[in-house]
Amino acid sequence: MPDGPHAPCPIHRHAQARPDALALWSPERRWTYAELDAAIAATCGRLQTAEMPGEMPGESRVAIRLRRGPDFVILLWALWRTGHVAMPLSTRLPAAEARRTAQRMGASCLVTRDAALVGRETGALHTESPDRFVKREGKGEPRPSPRPIHRRATLVFTSGSTGTPKAVLHSWANHLYSAKGSNANLPLHPGDRWLLSLPLYHVGGLAILVRCALAGAAVAVPDRDASLSATLGATGATHASLVATQLRRLLEAREALPRRVRGLLLGGGPLPEGLLRRGHTRGWPLLTSYGSTEMASQITTTAPGAPLSTLRTAGRCLPYRRLRIDAEGHILVTGRTLCVGVVEKEQQSDPRTHGWYRTGDLGRVDAQGRLHVVGRADRRFISGGENIQPEELEAALERSDRIARAVVVPVPDPEYGRRPVAFLRTTEGSLPERWRDRLRAELPSFKVPDAAYPLPETATEGRMKVDRADLIRRAQHLHDRSADAESDA
Repeated sequence: MPDGPHAPCPIHRHAQARPDALALWSPERRWTYAELDAAIAATCGRLQTAEMPGEMPGESRVAIRLRRGPDFVILLWALWRTGHVAMPLSTRLPAAEARRTAQRMGASCLVTRDAALVGRETGALHTESPDRFVKREGKGEPRPSPRPIHRRATLVFTSGSTGTPKAVLHSWANHLYSAKGSNANLPLHPGDRWLLSLPLYHVGGLAILVRCALAGAAVAVPDRDASLSATLGATGATHASLVATQLRRLLEAREALPRRVRGLLLGGGPLPEGLLRRGHTRGWPLLTSYGSTEMASQITTTAPGAPLSTLRTAGRCLPYRRLRIDAEGHILVTGRTLCVGVVEKEQQSDPRTHGWYRTGDLGRVDAQGRLHVVGRADRRFISGGENIQPEELEAALERSDRIARAVVVPVPDPEYGRRPVAFLRTTEGSLPERWRDRLRAELPSFKVPDAAYPLPETATEGRMKVDRADLIRRAQHLHDRSADAESDA
């Protein structure tokens, strides 16, 4: 892929060079690069002739609320090829909220299969089914012209784990160099298949599409109803991107990893020590990473085959990115993958301060250049005049073989201001005995949580990140109920 100001569509490039190579796998059909390129071209034709009320010339925004699948993939590439800005929306959003979000962000069209939305117009927003645009077949339309790599390409919402989600505006260059850096660390080859194991409304899912297209590899769309372990075997996947919950499910399946799998890229937040140890012990090809939506996915990643001691870190900075730690321990990043802007309350702003983006995370870099993420700066709280970083307590708890997952949150306390409370998911169902004694041997007593409760499935299942706001509310309720019981005794 040339580094000039314009670049050809990578799908079309491989369609010309390797037309019969597999590009997209799904349970119902396989597309070669030539077939996928033709489908994208035909979809481009429909987009260019469609009349979308309120559409602005060039880089207009099109919201997409679809489940991941071939239609979504084809539509994304067609939007990028025609110069639109794709705005994927979470399928977890209620229909009315999806419409409001699309309107608020200035989308000219919302593409969805939701019957409550299709065909309705709200102001300048027009809502259509994907069938209005997507064609799964094509006749080899004319060669697409190279487009500027710095054109706007996506508007992606952050996970919102620490507040209201914000929208991050990326250029095609951001996605391009993110994929280049990833492929330099974990090379992809023609014939490889990366499982589309993350939603396309998260930047990690979009990154899978781009890195496969650059390398001439294939994207494998999973069967929605199949387990992750079954999907890895059925799709013939060689690579997958996983968050902690997905890795836990894969380990709990107790099935051998298919021999074709050469890379399991782990991200989406801190990885419990127990999961990391279990995966490494089984000889799985794990890679740990640190990334952000603003940096178009990965920032640092460990190399293939790294030892367990390295996997406990987030690895080294990938090409086309730069990272430094300021005097207060904050992680600052910049580079070709850093987004064009951040949109909050309909106002776009440059996220850089003196050329660097402050991630909101705390960390350190060791003598080998590996990043150690300490935790979120906004999760740190003061208890009785002492700083408490919840991630430190979580890591200490997870070093117990009986604790599979730990989440620590603060609750108000009349004496100390705030105190830590832990939510635990254990390997044996019940909370382990003497967990406090074990922690006191490792941590100062003021850091030991006042209480521990079972971690509810609703706080983690189906989520990229833990719903900490819900756990704080639960902790407060449980804390108040415990206090009332003591006063009545």
